[in-house]
Amino acid sequence: MGTIGKTTTATIFLCLLLFPIVFSTPNDRFVRIGLKKRKIDRNNRMAAHLESKEEKASEAFLRKYRLHGNLGESEDIDIVALKNYMDAQYFGEIGIGTPTQNFTVIFDTGSSNLWVPSSKCYFSIACYFHRKYKSSRSRTYKANGKPADIQYGTGAISGFFSEDHVTVGDLVVKHQEFIEATKESSLTFLIAKFDGILGLGFKEISVGNAVPVWYNMVNQGLVNEPVFSFWLNRNPEDDVGGEVVFGGMDPKHYKGEHTYVPVTQKGYWQFDMGDVLIGDQTTGLCASGCSAIVDSGTSLLTGPTAIIAQVNLAIGATGVVSQECKTVVSEYGETIIDLLLSKDQPLKVCSQIGLCSFDGTRDVSMGIESVVNENAGKASGNVHDAMCSVCEMAVIWVQSQLKQNQTQERILDYVNELCDRLPSPMGESVVDCNSLSSMPSVAFTIGGKILELTPEQYILKVGDGELAQCISGFGALDVPPPRGPLWILGDVFMGKFHTVFDYGNMHIGFAEAA
Repeated sequence: MGTIGKTTTATIFLCLLLFPIVFSTPNDRFVRIGLKKRKIDRNNRMAAHLESKEEKASEAFLRKYRLHGNLGESEDIDIVALKNYMDAQYFGEIGIGTPTQNFTVIFDTGSSNLWVPSSKCYFSIACYFHRKYKSSRSRTYKANGKPADIQYGTGAISGFFSEDHVTVGDLVVKHQEFIEATKESSLTFLIAKFDGILGLGFKEISVGNAVPVWYNMVNQGLVNEPVFSFWLNRNPEDDVGGEVVFGGMDPKHYKGEHTYVPVTQKGYWQFDMGDVLIGDQTTGLCASGCSAIVDSGTSLLTGPTAIIAQVNLAIGATGVVSQECKTVVSEYGETIIDLLLSKDQPLKVCSQIGLCSFDGTRDVSMGIESVVNENAGKASGNVHDAMCSVCEMAVIWVQSQLKQNQTQERILDYVNELCDRLPSPMGESVVDCNSLSSMPSVAFTIGGKILELTPEQYILKVGDGELAQCISGFGALDVPPPRGPLWILGDVFMGKFHTVFDYGNMHIGFAEAA
């Protein structure tokens, strides 16, 4: 849920219901935090739809019991149960203060701060619908008062820092710095049933340079191994929606060995990823490598628009028609093909036809130059930006077809079809629920291995019977070089692949979930 901004259709599910939580103490001395669920109230879908027009993202969460295997002693493992809401939201409870005040939070690997609503939040409507931290009721509270502001893809919060003990499962993290939110913007925080967010990213992106909860778990010796792992249950009918394990991983929830890749940039859990395949065909853009982050706070998979449009076409997703896209194809399509066939550098094609400028390494938008030009207004700059971006996508699409030895006519028809499948402004793409069997798999090359998602795994189904609606699990998000192209592998991906976040060795592991 970091400042990158999360684009996801699954925000239509943010009309969350608060499920009762049952605590029990089994004979093995370990606390099991179970979560009950109830059927979804379809009347809430209208509120959810309104929220989807405002936002771009989503979130995730945790339980504790004895584990066996190479995890060390059981007291070194802490597991928190996750609640699964329609395969789009995962969340659980923590406690703050002494005695503990319970809060429902998202366990978010895409941010690094802990925040909950404050009893001093007077003027934000969202605070009146959620539990609020009352410092006067905690004997371990310590005042701080430093101001804090966080801008998420889903909105913003502001408030001030405080310090208190934080309970996660059976672990008590002492003297944890966190934010008391006194202002919550956006519809997300109003209608969502989670109270706050517990970030599991790196300190490098922590607002106020606050030490993250996970760091303090390690520094205070609360876990045997500096590792935490996620299992997300993709069956929303099950009582347990998933688990986060602090200090290790549960062998019952994965098959085979994990494939590990090194963290390439601290902040988010970022790594290098290879080609993205639709069926057995390359999509082109990431053939020479892309960056990716694993984010439990994003419901969908997001990636470059050029690839998402190809996925949408392959799965029959309905997006919106982009006039700029069709204009580029009509006016410059044949020229793009000719330039690529003449072995001109793909990165220079759009600058050669005048839609972009060239910075010495790649095409770049001329929008900034156009805006400052006294003879060009802001609208002109925006048009240049759009045309340059569309041209860059068209080059990628044409390249992929030329590699398949397609005719010029077929290439232009294909690119025009992709124009029709560009994601809608809100990221929402709908597919025919009866067509799942004919949809291709979509695979990601990670650590030299192909990790594949089937249609049943990347499509989110809302409702039952004739009223069911199927949503594409792919959303568009364009991050320019050198940081991008960037993929965000959210819950759709993590549901298929058990994920290990190894803080000690600075790498991330993936294995098929069980």
